[in-house]
Amino acid sequence: MENEKPKIIVEKIKLHPRNPNRFGYNFEQLTEICPELKDFFSINEHGVQAFDFSNPNAIKLLNKALLIKHYDVNNWDIPENYLCPPIPGRSDYIYNIGDLLALSNNGVIPEGENVQGLDIGIGANCVYPIIGNSVYGWSFVGTDIDENAIQNCKKIIEQNPKLIDVISLQLQINSRHIFKNIILPEDKFAFTICNPPFHSSKEEATMSNIRKINNLQNTRNTKPLLNFGGQNAELWCEGGEIGFITQMIYESAKYPMQVLWFTTLVSKKDNLKSIYKTLNKVDVVAIRTFEMAQGQKKSRIVAWTFLSEAQQKNWKF
Repeated sequence: MENEKPKIIVEKIKLHPRNPNRFGYNFEQLTEICPELKDFFSINEHGVQAFDFSNPNAIKLLNKALLIKHYDVNNWDIPENYLCPPIPGRSDYIYNIGDLLALSNNGVIPEGENVQGLDIGIGANCVYPIIGNSVYGWSFVGTDIDENAIQNCKKIIEQNPKLIDVISLQLQINSRHIFKNIILPEDKFAFTICNPPFHSSKEEATMSNIRKINNLQNTRNTKPLLNFGGQNAELWCEGGEIGFITQMIYESAKYPMQVLWFTTLVSKKDNLKSIYKTLNKVDVVAIRTFEMAQGQKKSRIVAWTFLSEAQQKNWKF
């Protein structure tokens, strides 16, 4: 039927089976790769050696070791005060994208540089393109409204020559837009990927940062560790997560034939109902939701396409 709403399919609840971190961290191996990690272990009240996950420098070194071990990327670093994302969770997004693309490719995950992704809000870390290229050989365009973040990604790419020809960067000069002036008439993207700003204000982001640190340290701190949480543009925007994703959905409708699957991370489960409602307003053909979990943190990926099943099957990777 012409006006029939697309069926919503929900899949997976734990770390992806292909995720190399699904069984936890091998700190012995990681410390061999990055000896500086030794400085962030201590003996807890139970007499067990524990890693300080509340320390931003520890997390950055852990990320560096994981990127070397699993994704063959060296010389990775980010400036202070920029978001330092957990590698296992970011990896899960990429593995789920692989499964998503396989749906349009006879069950086989397409590989190689012809499979191009668009990373909205690449940040200073360049993590999604790094992982996507390492695992599947995909190429990427990474965008951000922060010129300093773009410059740091450029530095990471230049220091890892295998990335030079497969990751390109573009500054989004208008913070009100997401895809406009980024997706050009000649572009074809197999997917878009995004970790949208979570909060609706700087104050909300600051309070969340304090709660996060207190939970990790089991303390009652009143000052945020600013270099743990990220830049303003990474953490908050007017309207918060739901405002950003709603804007993304409406803009995506202007490029229905140029992207196979639009996707975004959704941290707040309560936002799903509104997101599905907006997707139905722009007449998407299919919606898929992938649930993810790392420790106590749960999130999900929402993906949508404007292409019919036949058009999906005929997509040229």
